[in-house]
Order: sequence, then structure tokens, then C-alpha cells
Amino acid sequence: MKRYISYLLLAVALILPTFDASAQLLGKAEEFIHDVFDDNSDKSVATESADTLDLLERYRRDSVKMQQIMLELQDMKLNEIMLRSELDNVRQKSEKADSIKLAEQRRSIDSLRSLTPGVPVIVSGDTLFTLYADRGGYSAADRAATTAEVVVKIGKSATLHRDTVYAIDYDGFVDIMYGKKVIASVTDKDALWQNTTRRELAGQYVTILSDEILKLKSENSLLKIVKRAVLFILVIVAQYLLFKLTNYLFRKLRKHIIHFKQHKLKPLFIRDYELLNARQQCRILIFGSNILRYLVLLFQLMLSVPLLFAIFPPTEKLARTILRYILEPIKMVLASIIDYIPNLFMIVVIWYCIKYLIKGIHYIAKEIAYERLKISGFYPDWAIPTFNIVRFLLYVFMIVMIYPYLPGSNSGVFQGISVFVGLIISLGSSTVIGNIISGLVITYMRPFKIGDRIKLNDTTGNVIEKTPFVTRLRTPKNEIVTIPNSFIMSSHTVNYSSSAREYGLIIHTTVTIGYDVPWRQVHQLLINAARLTKGVLEHPKPFVLETELQDYYPCYQLNAYIKDADKLGEIYSDLHQNIQDVFNEAGVEIMSPKYVATRDGNPSTIPADYLKTK
Repeated sequence: MKRYISYLLLAVALILPTFDASAQLLGKAEEFIHDVFDDNSDKSVATESADTLDLLERYRRDSVKMQQIMLELQDMKLNEIMLRSELDNVRQKSEKADSIKLAEQRRSIDSLRSLTPGVPVIVSGDTLFTLYADRGGYSAADRAATTAEVVVKIGKSATLHRDTVYAIDYDGFVDIMYGKKVIASVTDKDALWQNTTRRELAGQYVTILSDEILKLKSENSLLKIVKRAVLFILVIVAQYLLFKLTNYLFRKLRKHIIHFKQHKLKPLFIRDYELLNARQQCRILIFGSNILRYLVLLFQLMLSVPLLFAIFPPTEKLARTILRYILEPIKMVLASIIDYIPNLFMIVVIWYCIKYLIKGIHYIAKEIAYERLKISGFYPDWAIPTFNIVRFLLYVFMIVMIYPYLPGSNSGVFQGISVFVGLIISLGSSTVIGNIISGLVITYMRPFKIGDRIKLNDTTGNVIEKTPFVTRLRTPKNEIVTIPNSFIMSSHTVNYSSSAREYGLIIHTTVTIGYDVPWRQVHQLLINAARLTKGVLEHPKPFVLETELQDYYPCYQLNAYIKDADKLGEIYSDLHQNIQDVFNEAGVEIMSPKYVATRDGNPSTIPADYLKTK
């Protein structure tokens, strides 16, 4: 019977592990089996020694033993349930702690994502993937450099077999292998940075690294190297032939230019001025052809040099860099030109509007200047100066409108230069601005105009030029005198021509004749001399004023009207000559006697006519 019970316990012990029974229950079952076998051994001995025990007693003992086994089995089941509960609690706590730790790591990585650019793994100029996390004392930069070095070594090595790239998953990381060589390792932190799992990220890296290694092996094969060498030689030969062809074509062009100069090229005239003769034009054309030749050769080099570097993988990155240096400025210039077209259109519209507005104002100004159009209170000589002022203001207005559309107008450098130029002008042009303002005031005060004979302080001459800054006079001695407008504003000006045109300019000269000549005779003689002078007007008539009665003679001032102030010097000269002729013919001396009169019978200085009447 005990044998059957032992078999039952053995079956329970074998069945319980399938239901995840604990090791303690298995131990108890094994211990009980040993007891049963020991008990059986003892029983066989006891049977041989004591035949008196009956079957009923043995059955009772087996029943008691069976009950004890059942009780022990129940205790073991209770212990198993408790152990399972404890294991579940521990597992839940561990999973919760791991999830909390994972969430904290993810939040930390998310906060660092914008600050940490990552280190790319670059092989042959291509970025395979990016590493962010450190591992085992190696920084991300060290890991990236090591991975790239291993990939290049594998791709260039001819001794390694073409094994596939595979991944081995360990506890906490995955190694990516090529044969027995570790290419890279992927950790949980790497997966968190990429928002994926460790195994998925390793699978992506396996694909990328496999493709790159196959690519490197293909590029470093002997056939590829031979092809690159042949292509390198072909590019050099082609560039040499292009150089020879370019120089030949431009030599032919030079000969055509010389032939064109000898037979068809004519001097270039602007009105009556010969701007360029045939020889000068030929030199300019030859110089332009040389510049064009250098540009063509440079363009060929710009294409061939990057092509030579691009043939070999180690210098392919350099070729891309050179090509980028060449193309980026061209693309930038073209893009800037295209983007600037709307602004250029606005500038052209503003320019043409101002241009035709100025033309219209100029037409009106000429009509007023030629007195075909008369405006009350607006003098004809104001027309051109006013047009110049309005034109200047319109150009300033145009510049102000165009300024925002100029390239670089918003840059600080452009604005700084504008401020600097304005400051220099404002500090260094106070005298210039003063002259300009004085020129405007003089224009609208109308003290003189071009051609007028004026006297400015001690300078007498004709006005030959009026500018915003200075006024120029030509003296009777043909001296050109330049006078700043600010000086004119602070001085008094005598305009002879203006008076001569409107009222008649009065010229005058003074003669002193002794008291012995009757004053009426002197008056008549002076008037006769004035009438004989060319340029003196008959109407109004000349007249004489006696300005002073000195001790020895009276002062006679002859006044006469003239119209031509430009001949003022000639008229004065003729008048003085005629006065001498008329007085000499009348026997009257032009002399101012100075003598001492003694009343001892000497004759009186009173004219004889007056004495006779008395």
C-alpha cells in the first residue's frame, strides 16, 4: 500500500511543476519518497521478523500516513499561493519602478533634445545616423568616431569575408556585429533619444550599416580604382584640349578684330568731339577679348577641378565643398536678382514719374522765361532759378522714395554710412549752405541779373555768371572776379544797368572854374559838351548843378542821362574830352586859380558884364 502512495506522491511531484509549484514543494515530495522507501525496507525486515501483525493495523497506519501527506500537500499549496502573491507584488513594484525611471529618463532627454545637437556618424561624406548618449566612459563623439573608423576599415579590408551584419541582444544593450567584429552598440538611452525601442533601433542600424559596407566594398574594388584612374586621365586630357581650343579660337578672334579695324572700324564721334578713334576702339576690343578668354578658362577650371576631386571617394567631400563655393554665390546672386525685380520695377516707375514731371515743369519755366507765359507777380528771370530749385527738391523726394527699395537699405552698415555721410556734410558745409541760401535770396531779391554792370564795394564789372555758391564779375579790365554769395548778402551793391534800362542812368562830373568866368557861360559850355558826347540822351536834357562855392572857385557838376551802362567808361572819357574842347574853343581856362587879392587898384574878379551893368 505504501508503494502505491509513494507512486502517488511522485506523480504529484511531477505534475506540480507544470503548474509553477515552488521548489519547497518538490523538496517535500522527494523527502517523503525517501521515507516511504526506507519504510518499505523496514517493513520487509519486520515481516520476516514479526508475522503477528495483522493487515488491519497496517491499513490503519497507512490511512494516518495518507492524511498526514494530504495535510502537508495543503500546506505546500498555501505556501505556493503566498509565494506567487509575493512574486507578483515584487514584479509589479519592479515594473512600476522601471516605468517611473523610464519616464524620468524620457523627460530628461526631451529637455536636452533642443540643447544637444548629437554627433553624426559620417562615412565618406554620408551621415549614417546620429548618436546622443554616452556609454561606458565613451562620449557620443568617441562612439561616432569609433563606429565610422570600424565601418571604413571593414569596407576597405579585403581579408574579411562578406558576412552579413547582424545584431546580438544582451541585457541592456545590443551589439551590431560584422563577423566577430563589433561595429556599434545600441543602448536603451540611444533608443530613448530616437523615440523607439532598443531592438527596433538596432534593426535600423543593421540595415544602414549593411548598405554602407557593401557600398564601400564596391567602391574600393580593384576595378573601380582602375576606372577612376582612367577617368582622371581623361578629364586632364580633355581639359588640356579645351585650353588649346580656347586659345586658338581667341587668337582667331584677335585677327578678326585687327582686320575689322583696318577695313570697317570708324572713329566714334559725339557731336563734333572725337570720343574714340579706330586704334583706340581696336585696343578696347582686344582688351575685352582677353578678359573674356580668361573668364572662359576660369570657368573651365571651375568645372574640371571639382570633377577631378569627385572621382576619388576620399576627395569627394572636397569636390562638393569646392562646387558649393562656386555655385552658392551664383545662386545667391541670381536669387537676389529675381527677388529684387519688384523693387527694381518700383524704382523705374518712380524715376520715370519724376523725370516727366521735371520735363513738364521745365517747359513751363521756359515759357515764363521767354515771356510767352506771364504770371502776375512772378518775374521772368525767376523762372530758371525756380525750376532749378524745384528740380532739386524733386530729386531729393525721388531719392527718399527710392531709398527703401535699394538693396541693403535695411542693413546696419548701409544706415551707418548714410548717417556718417550726413554728419560729415552737416559739419563741413556750413559755409556752403550759407552760400546756397544767400544765392536763393539774391535770386528772389533781384538786385542784378546776368549782364548787368554793378559795383560791389570797390569792384565794378558786368555779371557773367550766377551759381548757387558764387557770382562772377568781369571788370572793364577783363578781370574775372569771383565773389561768394554770402559776401554779396553782407555788402551793398550798385546796379548801373537796372537804372539805365528803367530811368536812364545819370552820369556826372565836376569842374571848378574861377569866379572871373560868368556862371551862365560855364553852364552852357558844360551842356554843349554833354550834347556832343555819344551815348548821352537828349531827353531828359543834361543839367548843371553848382555844388559848392569855394574861396577861389565855384564847383560845377554836369549831369547827363545815358542808357548803355556797359559803356560807362567810354562815355566818361568822351565827355571829358568834349568839355576840354568846348572850353578851349570858348577861350575859358579850366583852372582853379589860387591867389592873394590886394585892393590897391587891381581889377576885381567879378565878371566885367556885372561891372558894366553897375
